Amino acid sequence: MLLSKFLQEAEAVNASLPVVVNRLVRLLSMSTSKSLPLRAIFKVWRELGLPDDFEDSVISRNPQLFRLYDAPEPNTHVLKLVDEIPNNHFTAAVENWRVTECCKDDCSVDRTEMQFSFKHQYPPGMWLSKSFRAKVKEWQRLPYVGPYEELGEKKRSKAGLMGLEKRSVAIVHEFLSLTVEKMVEVEKISHFRKCFGIDLNIRDLFLDHPGIFYLSTKGKRHTVFLREAYERGRLIDPDPVYDVRRKLLDIVILGRCRSLAAKLKPGEIGRVEEYGLQDENND
Repeated sequence: MLLSKFLQEAEAVNASLPVVVNRLVRLLSMSTSKSLPLRAIFKVWRELGLPDDFEDSVISRNPQLFRLYDAPEPNTHVLKLVDEIPNNHFTAAVENWRVTECCKDDCSVDRTEMQFSFKHQYPPGMWLSKSFRAKVKEWQRLPYVGPYEELGEKKRSKAGLMGLEKRSVAIVHEFLSLTVEKMVEVEKISHFRKCFGIDLNIRDLFLDHPGIFYLSTKGKRHTVFLREAYERGRLIDPDPVYDVRRKLLDIVILGRCRSLAAKLKPGEIGRVEEYGLQDENND
């Protein structure tokens, strides 16, 4: 059964190759140089839904899009877009949300502020002070350069720095939107920081915007989630690769429960179900 699920995951990944190619082009388009170190992409190949042989099945098979070349550093390769892509070629995920939200009768954001707004949602019971709400409202109105637009000269004025910070939020928001599970470890996304022109501490960026990002900490591992993509701990719009991975995880958890049950005394077996549920939440 486990082997069957692994095969199903491989099939789901292969079936989504056109989507994966688009994700990789988008990722490169957000880079200021339209290129990324191959080692950085290797860090997030599963998060992007890339096949494990993506150098051959994605990069080599699309020479009209990608070119791989040696970097000045020893044993380092860089992936670059072959042709320049116009600024308006791609639409960021947040733009799609703005259009959808603006058409609703019960629009949650003032339509006059919609042009530069992001969706915010907070955990139940989280208290928001009046000053915090005012700060968010001001931030929502702030213009910024989109993740697929040319950055140009960085302005060091207060307004310029605020705009750069918002652009960084937009880039990370788009990055997470491109991932299969709308989540990634902070350490992994940090490898893209300089390539995307982000001068800020990326972990602080997540903490400063709790309505957009959720930062999970387990030991030394920090993982960031896109809040709007989840409801009650589950993806709202899962793709086929995610569905197969969840089923695979369920099988692994079931195997753990059975293994534990075999070791427990008869009176303790009732705890196995609780153990499995806790384990799933931790994963």
